[in-house]
Amino acid sequence: MRTRMLALTSAACGAALLGAAALPASATASGSGQDAEAGPDEVTAAELLAEVRGCSRISKGKYRTDSGSAKATVPVCGTRDAVFWKADMDIDCDGRKTWACNRKTDPYFLPETAFQSSRGEPLDSAALPHVVVPGPGKVWDYRKSGLTGGSVVAVVYRDRVRYGVIGDTGPTGIIGEASYAMAKALGIDPDPSTGGAESGVTYIAFKDSRISPIESRARAQSRGAALAREFVGR
Repeated sequence: MRTRMLALTSAACGAALLGAAALPASATASGSGQDAEAGPDEVTAAELLAEVRGCSRISKGKYRTDSGSAKATVPVCGTRDAVFWKADMDIDCDGRKTWACNRKTDPYFLPETAFQSSRGEPLDSAALPHVVVPGPGKVWDYRKSGLTGGSVVAVVYRDRVRYGVIGDTGPTGIIGEASYAMAKALGIDPDPSTGGAESGVTYIAFKDSRISPIESRARAQSRGAALAREFVGR
């Protein structure tokens, strides 16, 4: 739930750009154009992106990708079965304090998340792939789109598709954020201070898809894979 800011210094900003641009070869399958971790039956990034080429806008306006962005450029779009947006990825490290997520690694760290685990505890952003949605506001209210904490989300970056849940909320005017674990799974630098991706990330949240417990990565994966297959028509 932290208020996202631009990099603290120009040096940090440069590091973020360098980190996003200079991902190691392991970030994608070696020359194959396909995700090395995807099974033969898995929906591909290309298939999902083909379904979200156009935009039927459901938000009343657009979102900024950072608090210091000059313009709001990102609309929230809708289909019968899902809601999606295309933005950057800032790193959410809020929630349970771990070696990766704490006040030393993240100057904006908060020891809480909008949604809690089945044990009533903050989510573990370092272990649970999840997505941050803007808090309900004038631009868009995620709750009116059949979404809530635990709703299943597919996130696409380059040739990778990873599944997670909605796990936190952010500022009402900013979009484009996911957990440390989600970034890492996608091959994006997960460092909360200098990591993230400047652009090229597609978030697809499936309506009425809440799983329980919210912290189950296995359920998010299996439910997400099934919903993705339905979404692309196979």
